[in-house]
Formats: sequence, structure tokens, C-alpha cells
Amino acid sequence: MAINLTKGQKISLKKDNGGTLTNMCIGINWGAIDSVSKGFLGFGGGQKKKEAVDLDASCAMFDDNNNLLDVVYFGQLNSKDGAIQHSGDDLTGDVDGDDGLDNEVIMVDLSRVSANATKIAFVLNSFRGQDFATVPFANIRIYEGTPSKVDNIFATFNISGDPKYAGYVSMIMGRLYKRNGEWKFASIGEPTRDAKLEDTLKTVVQSYL
Repeated sequence: MAINLTKGQKISLKKDNGGTLTNMCIGINWGAIDSVSKGFLGFGGGQKKKEAVDLDASCAMFDDNNNLLDVVYFGQLNSKDGAIQHSGDDLTGDVDGDDGLDNEVIMVDLSRVSANATKIAFVLNSFRGQDFATVPFANIRIYEGTPSKVDNIFATFNISGDPKYAGYVSMIMGRLYKRNGEWKFASIGEPTRDAKLEDTLKTVVQSYL
């Protein structure tokens, strides 16, 4: 059963069959915002329309000394070591309602991660500065599977349904970290005031590694 993540929660990557999860996905799903158009000089408006939402999922790899090794985001869809892949930039969200699929997915193969990478942080930014609270059914799930096939969800975040994300346009989702040769996942779920990915990653280094 999936865990509703809370801040600071640690998650084991051990599977029910005793094996260890090595291939995992971090998926982000969201919708377009319902809005009402304004007419010329206040007349003739009132027509409902959909406002596109561009949320950007990204991740960064660090070494033991918190040096940045690599970043995977909409501008670089694959890590240099081939361990991490990004599904691509979604610029609109689900305009016609929730289709049940994630709009952006980051896929991680822990067996291929570079030996000097011991921490992988996952962040989310609202590219146009749209408040998380206004984005329909915005949520995060961490699961075993592929972007088109979910085998086993083991953790979820509900962004739009949680009042702590209201007023924010970026958040630090969580981090993978290596300890005694084994990878573990720590939930962070912390909204930040950062407007850009570069600033969000600076916050990660300052406070969350």
C-alpha cells in the first residue's frame, strides 16, 4: 500500500519479496487551471477557458561533499552516466481533465548511478509562477514501473490538496541517499520561495543534503 508521505519520513527500498528496488519513477500529474475570460472594458467576458500550467520536475546528483555532479531537467533529459532519464517537458497539464497518467516522469536506475554520486535530490518548480494551490489535482507519486505502466506505488504527495503548499511555486520533493552501500529515500516535501531551478538547488545544498 502506498504511503502518504510526510516531511522527514524515511522509506526503505526493500520490496515485499525481499529484493531491493533499483528501478523507480518519480511522476508528477497535474491539470490546467479553470479561469474566466474578461471582455473588452469589462463587457462580453465570462467565458470559461483553460489556463495552461507548466510544472517542471528536475533532479540533481551530488557527491559526499555536496558538490553538484549533474542535473536532469527539461533542458537535459538524460544524466551523463545514463542512470536517470526525464520523460520530457509538459507545457500545459491535462487540459481535458485527469487522464490518470503522469505529465512528467523522472526514471532512475540505481544500478547505473555513478560511483561518486551518493545523493540525488528531486525538486519541482512552477515555471510560470502559478501557485501550487491553484493547480488542479497536482500530485507526486514514487513507484516501480515505467511512465506508461505503474507496477507498485509506494509513496505519494498531494500538492493541491495540502494547504502548506498554498502561496508557493517551488518545492523540494525528497532525496535518495546512499548509506553503507545501500540506497534509501527520505521525504522532504518542503515548499520554498525560490522562483527558478538554480535557486531551488542552492536551497537544497544549503539545507537538505
